[in-house]
Amino acid sequence: MTKVSVWAALACDVLVVLVFTAVGSASHASLEHGVAHVVLLGVSFLLALGVGWAAARAWRAPAQPWPTGVAVWFATVVLGIWFRALLVPGAGVAVSFVLVTALFLGATMLGWRTVDTLVRRRAAQH
Repeated sequence: MTKVSVWAALACDVLVVLVFTAVGSASHASLEHGVAHVVLLGVSFLLALGVGWAAARAWRAPAQPWPTGVAVWFATVVLGIWFRALLVPGAGVAVSFVLVTALFLGATMLGWRTVDTLVRRRAAQH
């Protein structure tokens, strides 16, 4: 079984951020604020993801839950919330939003990496 390519791993993380943005926007009727509002929400977390990938040098081991996944997840949460507060007019920083953000992005970003690791270990045993 071959390793996950850098592009596939990046695509997984981008998909996670886009799903997070879409679900959150739909749950909170963000489109009522206009398309630009939703785009800025997505851009906030995509910028954070990019910084996280660069800081973690995620291209070296993109599918490893530790340390790559944790570093990318942490940066995406912290910087995404910060960028959101800077870029999105009227976006507050409620504790509940921080918790939901951290839990969703943690479950998905670390989740796909953990599943990949377990599948590869199992395949290597056979």
